[in-house]
Amino acid sequence: MKKIPVAIVDDKRLLRNTLSEQLQYSKEVEVLFTAEHGIDFLQQMEEKQPTQHPLVVLMDIEMPEMDGLETVLIAKEVYPDIQFLMLTAFSEDEKIFEAVRVGASGYLLKDEKIPRIIASIQALIEEGSVPMSPIVARKTLAMLRATEKPAQQPILTETEINFLSDREMEILNGIVDGLNYNEIAEKLYISPHTVRKHIANIYEKLHVSNKTAAIKIALKKKWFSK
Repeated sequence: MKKIPVAIVDDKRLLRNTLSEQLQYSKEVEVLFTAEHGIDFLQQMEEKQPTQHPLVVLMDIEMPEMDGLETVLIAKEVYPDIQFLMLTAFSEDEKIFEAVRVGASGYLLKDEKIPRIIASIQALIEEGSVPMSPIVARKTLAMLRATEKPAQQPILTETEINFLSDREMEILNGIVDGLNYNEIAEKLYISPHTVRKHIANIYEKLHVSNKTAAIKIALKKKWFSK
């Protein structure tokens, strides 16, 4: 049986190396490459031929440069056939919900045993299932039961939109274009630290807590022409 090609994206070198070594011992999975964050993953994907692309990506959530949620959001547009299986230490409701929204195909916690991870990869590819750690599955079911009405995105008035400064709108445009902090800083001739401060202000004004939500608002409101 042909091995399932996978990639691992995690900012902790020891974890991704250990996980890669453990998976390589299996007869079911082949690790093609690892990446330390979303930017690294996307750059490596661009450099590879389609035949070298993974079918499944084990994706961490909290990472520098570009986190897992933002990476999945962007990557699913470019590589729709790749399945993204979140492998993270976080089981918060918000993280689970955002992972589903951006297109993740499953959600496992990092304390899962290797056989369970391998079985989840197989089930994802061979059966089209949605692998979840037990605690995540229970929380997901609870969220579905509790959500009688769809969550409403905060409605922003024209006054609130205009409350973003010209610089903040430039930075938000950069985020929508997929630029990271350093690239935005270089483009606008400001420091990465200044970019981070502006992004924090943008999040506060848009009533969001991450890039993914900010991008969704900007795209939905059609603030920028592509």
